[in-house]
This record gives sequence, C-alpha cells and structure tokens, in this order.
Amino acid sequence: MSPTYLNPVQYAQALGYARSVCARIFRDGGSPADALSAFKLEAGSTDWATAVDRIAQSLCASPARKAA
Repeated sequence: MSPTYLNPVQYAQALGYARSVCARIFRDGGSPADALSAFKLEAGSTDWATAVDRIAQSLCASPARKAA
C-alpha cells in the first residue's frame, strides 16, 4: 500500500522499478544491504520487502533543494 503523501501512480511505478532492481541484485548474489547501498540509502539489517519499499519511497521523494 502506498503512503498517503505520495502520488499513487508514481509510487506504483517506483515499486515496480525497485522490485526489478532488487531481483537483479538478488540474482547476482547480493543482499538487501547491497540494494540499499546502490541507491545511497543507509543499509541496516533489513529484508528484501523493506529494501524494495525504501527504494521505492526514495525514488518518489522530492529532491532536496540547494541553497543559492
């Protein structure tokens, strides 16, 4: 289920992309921590479902604005 503050269509697309990327990393012998580090996310002890969800949410997040 997508969080209420995200666009549901964007989240569904990001979730599909995150699943695809995680499947490729899993197939190559990687761990959920490897998948999170590929997206520059903090990799703690996590499982694949949590990794997919965190990656999808990071893809939907607005980029941080830089000060001038």
